[in-house]
Amino acid sequence: MPQRSNEINVSRAAPHYLHELPQEDEERLEKLFIKLDKNGNGKIDIHDLTVALQEHGMHERYAEKFIKNSRTSSEFLSLADFIYYVREHEKNLRLHFSSMDKNRDGKIDLEELIRAFCDLGIPLDRSEATNLLQRMDQDGSLNISYDEWRDFLLLAPSNNIQDLITYWRHSTYLDIGEDMNIPDDFTQSEMQTGMWWRHLAAGGVAGAVSRTCTAPLDRLKVFLQVQPSKQKIADCMQCMIKEGGISGLWRGNGINVLKIAPESAIKFAAYEQIKRLLKGDSKNSLTIYERFCAGAMAGSISQTAIYPLEVLKTRLALRKTGQYKSIADAAYKIYVREGLMSFYRGYIPNILGIVPYAGIDLAVYETLKKKYFKTHSTDEQPSFWMLLACGSASSTLGQMCSYPLALVRTRLQAQVLHPTIDPGTATMTGVFKTILEKEGIFGLYRGITPNFIKVMPAVSISYVVYEYSSRMLGVNMT
Repeated sequence: MPQRSNEINVSRAAPHYLHELPQEDEERLEKLFIKLDKNGNGKIDIHDLTVALQEHGMHERYAEKFIKNSRTSSEFLSLADFIYYVREHEKNLRLHFSSMDKNRDGKIDLEELIRAFCDLGIPLDRSEATNLLQRMDQDGSLNISYDEWRDFLLLAPSNNIQDLITYWRHSTYLDIGEDMNIPDDFTQSEMQTGMWWRHLAAGGVAGAVSRTCTAPLDRLKVFLQVQPSKQKIADCMQCMIKEGGISGLWRGNGINVLKIAPESAIKFAAYEQIKRLLKGDSKNSLTIYERFCAGAMAGSISQTAIYPLEVLKTRLALRKTGQYKSIADAAYKIYVREGLMSFYRGYIPNILGIVPYAGIDLAVYETLKKKYFKTHSTDEQPSFWMLLACGSASSTLGQMCSYPLALVRTRLQAQVLHPTIDPGTATMTGVFKTILEKEGIFGLYRGITPNFIKVMPAVSISYVVYEYSSRMLGVNMT
């Protein structure tokens, strides 16, 4: 394969260059130019390119490199500048395509793709190669034609085959405070280079900031969940502020942030091990059902390990002023007064809630994604706002279906065990029965309003912080 510089450097185009183009290419590039020229002023600037690349799920830094590498003297590209740059870029793309097309049939198949990456020393297993091929393949032929290759890489400010890795599909974990979703998938190269821990670290920072910003809504939700009768949100908020001041709205947030690291690490490790067990010797990627099973089992393992922290979070969120001095003091007092098993109160409904939450979240997300690709080409990556809408919708539906179990879990966690307590109200079925008898079916959804309110800000904050954290850690958010 010919080795070239990672960046494309060409001289600025002369205006008369247009007449050298074949009519078909001229029309194709003019249509692309018009599509990229968002404000219709006959020029492509960094804003136009940023919007276009974000629509394809690409990072804005590619727009900066594209303008820089075009070697134009201004901060925008005219039609002539654009056509000249793209034509030079296409020449390099043609060279690389030809070097990968070993049998010279005008297409790159799976084996040729794997061999090309192997020649460059880039780790690539069969499932990863299949994912890459499917992303480029627009007609479902499981082969990449030159046109598909060219269209996919046309706006990339590089002609090096290694930079294709940055175009790899990579889902982004967004923390909304209800950590029951399917863990992230990492490519083999990310696992071998240690990039996975940077993704997890960036996700942890994003989760900490997101949870802290929405902590008052989370405490309000917990407060409403344990009330035996309906209360207005405003009255409940006023009551919390009156009892503990403004800072009291963040009670329980410290341990909610502290549990991110162990929970994410345990879930990730369990998910990877379960995936290996499910895949066995198969080279194929996991199906959606296998991902769900692996995610649900990994979630169950991580929740089992950190569940005492969940109980402490609820107790700290509901505590009165001066009741506990610290997290350690709370843990000690609960242990002395109620015993070790009190740290696993509500464990059963919590584990049962993982299945509907994770399953519905994943199923709805995949369904919405399929609906999207029915009206868009398969190589067009959804924009951030589309991913945000799909993620929020799937998460909301998942929460609605699992919320009654979450409410019962919270009430059991909040219960202080003592000899005079009614045994019938100290079990999952007992709490369900009591709620239905005294509060009705709507009692199972008490506190869900602030839970819905926090989804959009939590996801948005998590996304922004994740992006900035990723940059600092050297992770590409693609």
